[in-house]
Amino acid sequence: MAVASPLLTSPPTVSPFLRQTRSYKRTLIRSFSSASSPMDLHHPKRVVVCGGGVIGVKRHRSLTTLSLTVTESQSSKPSGKSALPSWVDGPGRSPRTIGTTETTAQVHPQLFTRTLISKAAEDYGVDVVIGKLEHLGVDDGRVNSVVLEGGRVIDSDAVVLALGPWCGKFELLSSLFRVYGIKAHSIVLEPKEPEAITPHALFLSYYPSQGGKPLDPEVYPRPTGEVYVCGMSAEAEIPDDPEQIVGNPESIEMLKGVASSVSSHLREGEAQVKAEQACFLPCTDDGVPVIGEVPGVKGCYVATGHNCWGILNGPATGAAVAELVLDGKASIVDLSRFSPARFVGLKKG
Repeated sequence: MAVASPLLTSPPTVSPFLRQTRSYKRTLIRSFSSASSPMDLHHPKRVVVCGGGVIGVKRHRSLTTLSLTVTESQSSKPSGKSALPSWVDGPGRSPRTIGTTETTAQVHPQLFTRTLISKAAEDYGVDVVIGKLEHLGVDDGRVNSVVLEGGRVIDSDAVVLALGPWCGKFELLSSLFRVYGIKAHSIVLEPKEPEAITPHALFLSYYPSQGGKPLDPEVYPRPTGEVYVCGMSAEAEIPDDPEQIVGNPESIEMLKGVASSVSSHLREGEAQVKAEQACFLPCTDDGVPVIGEVPGVKGCYVATGHNCWGILNGPATGAAVAELVLDGKASIVDLSRFSPARFVGLKKG
């Protein structure tokens, strides 16, 4: 089955980026030089990354993170005002600081990933191919190519399947483990007074007026002046083409209601809705990402199952997989817990 995906092919590169390096202002790339390595004869020369995995350079913004309870039916002003920024003027209560500018930072996911690909293409000779991946070419237990819709063949010594929940579309992986999609919704708002919105991310316990269990939406002001509001997630069928993903109208309306309850600056008439969208979070049955070489297929690697933490753990995953592909082992993090080999013998059917 064809899966729409960007394919990234490049000379091998390695990044020392780690999630733990949160105090750094930049991620870094160092070029791989075969002349400096005693293992140059064993390094793959043609690496194809399907879906993602390139490390690049992008600045982040530090911010404060708060947890907050909001009850939609309440009309009172927020309590504990000293802990809340002035723009959070809805019925919020029980605010608690869970992150400071010393421990929390954000990047804009779209700008971040586009920067990574641009830097890789401009500085490291990566070829970006937009196409639909049909299947992998495997000969004598080793991957040797990827085949695109239309019959184009890209020869390879190593292939990394970083396709998120679409990894489950391939029998090579689905026969070993299940990766499924949680459909999550989001809206992007542009307030009339963006300067009033300070860098405070909000993790909410939100009680709708109609009752029921509390929801857990999140609010992220961006350095662009926009405000990103997300939540309303549930397991759903993944379309073959990501361009076919559309949000559920009820979920979008709920997020607009959340925004209005949190701040008068985010209400209709005070903020323009710039985007109404949805995406799929890749999840596994044991809740642990799957990262490593696919059992029985030499040179084929997988990196998926990061749930909602992809933008956080993606760069470290890319760095670890780069080491795994080049050196046969990741030194920056122990990948044994994430290995797809943990599923061998467990799949029933």
